[in-house]
Amino acid sequence: MLEKVPLLKADRLTKRFGGVLAVSDISFELKRGEFLGVIGPNGSGKTTLVNLITGFVKPTAGKISFGGKNITGKMPYTIAGLGISRTFQMVRLFYNLPAYKNLIIPLCSARVKKLRGGKYGEKDDAAIDILDDLGFERDSFVPYKIAGSLPHGYLKRLDLARAMVLRPEVLILDELFSGMSMSEVAGTLPLIEKFNEEGLTIVMIEHRLKELFRVVDRVMVLNFGEKIAEGDPREIMDTKEVRKAYLGVDLEIS
Repeated sequence: MLEKVPLLKADRLTKRFGGVLAVSDISFELKRGEFLGVIGPNGSGKTTLVNLITGFVKPTAGKISFGGKNITGKMPYTIAGLGISRTFQMVRLFYNLPAYKNLIIPLCSARVKKLRGGKYGEKDDAAIDILDDLGFERDSFVPYKIAGSLPHGYLKRLDLARAMVLRPEVLILDELFSGMSMSEVAGTLPLIEKFNEEGLTIVMIEHRLKELFRVVDRVMVLNFGEKIAEGDPREIMDTKEVRKAYLGVDLEIS
């Protein structure tokens, strides 16, 4: 029996910015329902890889496939409409609008309309429902506060909510826990686990290895734009090449 086509596949992706080789010949496959962690030191090419997959930059060479279809170089809104959504390392929100209003634009997308059977429905109510599922208590004032007045942890969750509005098939999280307190991470991690348990395919870039390794199926390690390892988290971290790349970083994950 032939193996099913991977949901997401990168084939020898390369990206140059002038004389800088940010991503070099990276290949990987992701099956439906998998949870992949992407790790590596600062400047290793992790965010560039995400930007290539989601269309924010175009590859110098290589190919990206989604569900067996070539999506290389397509615009970000096209890729999002196909079912790949993302969060950003540096949160990009409408800071002068109430929190729930940040979800209105994705709620007006063609993808949402199609998934809702041709109807958009009451968008304000839908926005509040989504935020309530992510810890923005609907009976509090939090969903109605101006986004820019919210604590950092809520801003990260709001960015996550905006990505989830599209009901993606693949969710890419770019350092979701960056800047969060331990309590904020503890409150957010179960949500990510729940999404994956419900069948969502997830790619997560993260520096907080202990928390990441609790939830991922496998990890891919980048260094200087190259993939240097891929596999079981604890086995990977024991390899000489990965330890050398993380020299000076606390690798305690037990």
